[in-house]
Amino acid sequence: MTELSRDQVIEALKGIRGPDLDGNIVDLGMVSDVFISDAKVYFSINVPAERAQALEPLRQAAERTVKALPGVKGAVVSLTAERKQGSAPPPPRPQPSAPAHGHAHNHGPAPSGPQRTKAGVPGIDAIIAVASGKGGVGKSTTAVNLALALKANGLRVGILDADVYGPSMPRLLGITGRPQQIENRIIVPMENYGIKVMSMGFLVDEGTAMIWRGPMVQSALMQMLREVAWGDLDVLVVDMPPGTGDAQLTMAQQVPLSGAVIVSTPQDLALIDARKGLNMFNKVEVPVLGIVENMSYFIAPDTGNRYDIFGHGGARTEAETIGVPFLGEVPLTISIRETSDAGTPVVVSEPDGPQAKIYRDIATKVWEQVKARSGRAAPSIVFE
Repeated sequence: MTELSRDQVIEALKGIRGPDLDGNIVDLGMVSDVFISDAKVYFSINVPAERAQALEPLRQAAERTVKALPGVKGAVVSLTAERKQGSAPPPPRPQPSAPAHGHAHNHGPAPSGPQRTKAGVPGIDAIIAVASGKGGVGKSTTAVNLALALKANGLRVGILDADVYGPSMPRLLGITGRPQQIENRIIVPMENYGIKVMSMGFLVDEGTAMIWRGPMVQSALMQMLREVAWGDLDVLVVDMPPGTGDAQLTMAQQVPLSGAVIVSTPQDLALIDARKGLNMFNKVEVPVLGIVENMSYFIAPDTGNRYDIFGHGGARTEAETIGVPFLGEVPLTISIRETSDAGTPVVVSEPDGPQAKIYRDIATKVWEQVKARSGRAAPSIVFE
């Protein structure tokens, strides 16, 4: 069988025209770079941000066209407002009138904040992002123990590993194997300790280099979120990648997040990075539920003495300065590290221990913040 080529995909996409476009999506410069891996095709279609919802049928038509090509096992297609350098998507023709339900069409520049309407995920009541401005602060360990603490507090919980390049949930939760796929390409999430889990780590072998550009990452995230059989959940915890790049903005702008938890360590440099994350969520109008100071202090296992290795209290002071809740201090302990490495997080392996109590207290404060705000639907992500 002849290997599928990028040119074949591009040629097929020339048959796709929008409902009010003066040409096909290829000639109009709307198609991003096409990436083909293992007979799966990844690309995005650049559209005006304010028309993303109206042009969803265009995305679906492009996906169906590519999937119909010989040798194609699957396609991941997303709509994006990103513009390729030197080109721009065509302006929409004037619309005769606004729809009856009043979705406003913004005819000016794409807004920097989130779109007003974000499609939720059926069955998920709230979505919480756990984020950090930099790597190495224990964000994923915090996210998994927060999810398990929410479960211990009586909630129905799922966790989405949104770090496509460095997924850690399979290891942290001790889960191996591949998820099953059911009708309509829906994926059944993996499960352990009573929480449902989805991660890129279940779909690719550990150590595989993910050489994906921004639009591909965005597509993968939205697919993992929206084509997974999450069922009925009180809360979905999203372990965000570190930093403030494409993946973070995609989640913040396209997913109805109930709020974000920022993880930092006490020292000034980490707090500077944490402020970047706070500012990003503020700009896209996602409420910050609070700050967790991780690795707050070290307790010597032999003597029980406490040492403030990274300083102390910086995150609490920062939270007070910017006016967001301070959620708690998590110590740097051998047990947290060892249980995380073993896939038996401390909240489930030592449920009556002091560290588990800290995480449960943080979970209680986070959930109180969520309930105090207006309810929002949750996000979805799908994979081929």
